[in-house]
Amino acid sequence: MRADGRVGGHFVQGHVDGPGFVEEIRPDGDSHWLAISFDPSLAPYLIRKGSIAVDGVSLTIAGLGANIFDVMIIPFTWANTALSSLKTGDRVNIECDMIGKYVARSWELAEEVGRLKPAPTR
Repeated sequence: MRADGRVGGHFVQGHVDGPGFVEEIRPDGDSHWLAISFDPSLAPYLIRKGSIAVDGVSLTIAGLGANIFDVMIIPFTWANTALSSLKTGDRVNIECDMIGKYVARSWELAEEVGRLKPAPTR
């Protein structure tokens, strides 16, 4: 994508932030719901209606608990990705939203700077 192009999804870099596990697959008409558990270390980067990539597929978090999130897979995505081959218990790769990671890192740095004591003046 060109830098001046319109962004119609979220940025996926292909970096794995951590593993997840398929806890449940629920059909819903032509769509499917996936419930995926995740390591608590990823919790700061996940928000309801936020972006997430599961096995490289860009999705939107529809439901969020302490260590599990739900995504709804529309028929096109189900038919055209490997997500349709997943089974309960399968391990998946999770990539959190890149912008969320930058925001979290900025807060970490701001807190570190706030803890630093100013150098004594002479």
